[in-house]
Amino acid sequence: MELRQLEYFMAVCEEMHFTRAAEKLNIAQPTLSQQIKSLEGEIGIPLFDRIGKRIALTEAGKILLDHSRRIFYEVEQAQLALRDLNGLGRGKLAVGTLLTCVSYLLPPAILQFKQLYPNIELSVFGMRSGEIEKGIMENELDLGITFLPVENEEMESIPLFTEELSLAVPITSSLATETEVGLETLKDVPIVLLPQNYFLRQLIEKYCNEIGFSPNPTLEMTTLESLMQMVAEGVGVTILPAPYLDYLSNDRIAHVKLCNPTPTRTIGFVYRKNKFMCTATRAFMQQVIETSQRIESVLS
Repeated sequence: MELRQLEYFMAVCEEMHFTRAAEKLNIAQPTLSQQIKSLEGEIGIPLFDRIGKRIALTEAGKILLDHSRRIFYEVEQAQLALRDLNGLGRGKLAVGTLLTCVSYLLPPAILQFKQLYPNIELSVFGMRSGEIEKGIMENELDLGITFLPVENEEMESIPLFTEELSLAVPITSSLATETEVGLETLKDVPIVLLPQNYFLRQLIEKYCNEIGFSPNPTLEMTTLESLMQMVAEGVGVTILPAPYLDYLSNDRIAHVKLCNPTPTRTIGFVYRKNKFMCTATRAFMQQVIETSQRIESVLS
């Protein structure tokens, strides 16, 4: 069993199509098929069920895929450790982060990081919390910035800061003149929210349920920008992180402190346990930590 065979096998698993996998690997399709047959011959068990033009993983294929991911993860970790030891200052760093953090938290950290490590290929992806955890576990991301706590036992986390959620209201609303309002206000005003499969929506519902009601949005939108647009147009109010609202500073929207209770969320780093932390990764984390400390000092 060779690494190249496992690489070919994983490509087929990703595409679930031999021709597309061969194109991705830049090899001929018959060559790929022969390598997979050779691998199956060594193992003695079929890895794929071939049903007409379709294929599906067998139980043996699922087991091998799981172990192959671990093998290539360890190979990548070895490469990172050796590269870091040699002080090459090169490589790649993939970070998945909540969309709100892309706006107000990361730009200063990214600028400073690129000055320190201009040769590192940095990729920052705005993602939902579930996508971030999935990307880390599948080794597509090196680091995540997401809601804490995380329940995955294979992941480590480091808290960054806790931020308040505020009520965003149209500037023409009578609520715009208030210093603070109770969370129960949501019972009496039209509200626009993210769909229920978003963590922020679930967090808002948790706080509302604790004081005896469930929010009943008149409209659901899937992006923060669309929520803000609806609020600016007077469709309703919404709840978003206070630093995000500060950063946008929309003159058609006022944000009001929520109390009794004040909803909060904790943001932090997440990464795989036992993952090698190269100098570049630690430097990026340090820049984000310094930025978050500045945000906290402003909020306090």
